[in-house]
Amino acid sequence: METKIIKCDPLNFIPEDIEPAALAIKNGGLVAFPTETVYGLGGNGLLPAASKKIYAAKGRPSDNPLILHIADRQMVYALASEVSEKAVKLMEEFWPGPLTLVFKKKDIVPFETTGGLDTVAIRMPSHPAALELIRRSGCPIAAPSANISGRPSPSKASHVVDDLFGRIDHIIDGGETDIGIESTIVDMTGEVPMILRPGYITTAMLREVVGEVDIDPAVKGVDANIRPKAPGMKYTHYAPKGELTIVEGETERVVKKINELVLEKEKEGFRCGVLASAEQYESYDADIVLKVGSRLEPVTISAGLYSVLREFDDLEVQYIFSESFSGEGLGNAIMNRLIKAAGHRVIEVW
Repeated sequence: METKIIKCDPLNFIPEDIEPAALAIKNGGLVAFPTETVYGLGGNGLLPAASKKIYAAKGRPSDNPLILHIADRQMVYALASEVSEKAVKLMEEFWPGPLTLVFKKKDIVPFETTGGLDTVAIRMPSHPAALELIRRSGCPIAAPSANISGRPSPSKASHVVDDLFGRIDHIIDGGETDIGIESTIVDMTGEVPMILRPGYITTAMLREVVGEVDIDPAVKGVDANIRPKAPGMKYTHYAPKGELTIVEGETERVVKKINELVLEKEKEGFRCGVLASAEQYESYDADIVLKVGSRLEPVTISAGLYSVLREFDDLEVQYIFSESFSGEGLGNAIMNRLIKAAGHRVIEVW
């Protein structure tokens, strides 16, 4: 398959440029497109064959649900059988934006899109190219992240090219994404909203709008027997090719431990790297130290995380040692992704 790239400047957006990609969606094809979070791999969310193509292109397990992307809040009522008052409040506050809501689905949504579940995940992205693609396609677009399943999600079009070129019809190149990690997912099917995946929209932000909010236990742990209710809940995700280990604890001890681990592995002949904050970047002795962002601005860490993990791949790093970025708010989302990327390998040095 020949993959065509469409350049799209979000600051000088020309809607007509999106038309070839929208035509591909209408014809059952696949298009990678930018959002404010990461790049998505989109197909017609109401067409079972298109969802099957998405799973095949990514190598994604078919019980891992897809998110439907919409361009108008009214589209929710065509897809969801129950929309609570709390859900309406969250939509009014955070859409368009990096928040996905889970509803009980209507029959129009195929099980191929929902991973066999009777619920559907829906969000309204804020990137102009994404919204225009949805409008011109005339359907909700099912879209997981536009990467090979398990690899770091793409925050640049070049990442999509690396993983999916030749597998899909179009890639809309809208530049680097702003947030860099996937949307917050909240289950709205119960009385109390429940966070299924943390993201830029934090627990505190949600509680300001709707009051009590729970967090699904699966967010903090891994159970091979669970059936995922939302993307990212069950399977290993976001992983670089090298083995990633997180070192958590008091700053000086973290630096010391990481330098010890690097020295040990380098003596064994392995190529090592360190994933560091701007604040500690110069404290490490490894040959390869990559700066992910500043602790003073957590969004710089989320925005740079997947790019840095992919850069370690490009540099053929075999062992990666990372600082921990635990903290309230966005820090929870960053650590959720980093822990999954590390396969839950965490060393504590308090």
